[in-house]
Amino acid sequence: MTTSPDPKEYKDSRHTTNLDDTRRLLASLWERSLPVLKDRIAQLDRTVLAARAGTLTPQLRKEAATTAHKLAGSLGMFGYPEGTRFARRLEVHLDHAGPVDPLRLAEDLAAMRATVSL
Repeated sequence: MTTSPDPKEYKDSRHTTNLDDTRRLLASLWERSLPVLKDRIAQLDRTVLAARAGTLTPQLRKEAATTAHKLAGSLGMFGYPEGTRFARRLEVHLDHAGPVDPLRLAEDLAAMRATVSL
């Protein structure tokens, strides 16, 4: 005698399949996004260097704040809340009207990079 599958078991296996599909999709998106993420981090590296050298222009500062904002969103989407937190700190610091603290920028950037192993 054959029995019908338990609806709960069916739901759980479907849910697991959907989770696996979602994880694979996110992993694929992460891999495709890595070059852009690395470019954004490199831009922030240049910003730190410019801040240390005293050559950080208002335009570069504004672009770096926008870059940090984009990184905060991307890292959050990919499940890196600590990376998002440090990217957001960079954004706020760069958007602030006062002087830029190169040491703080470098520390926050290093901490953000460490959270995603880049």
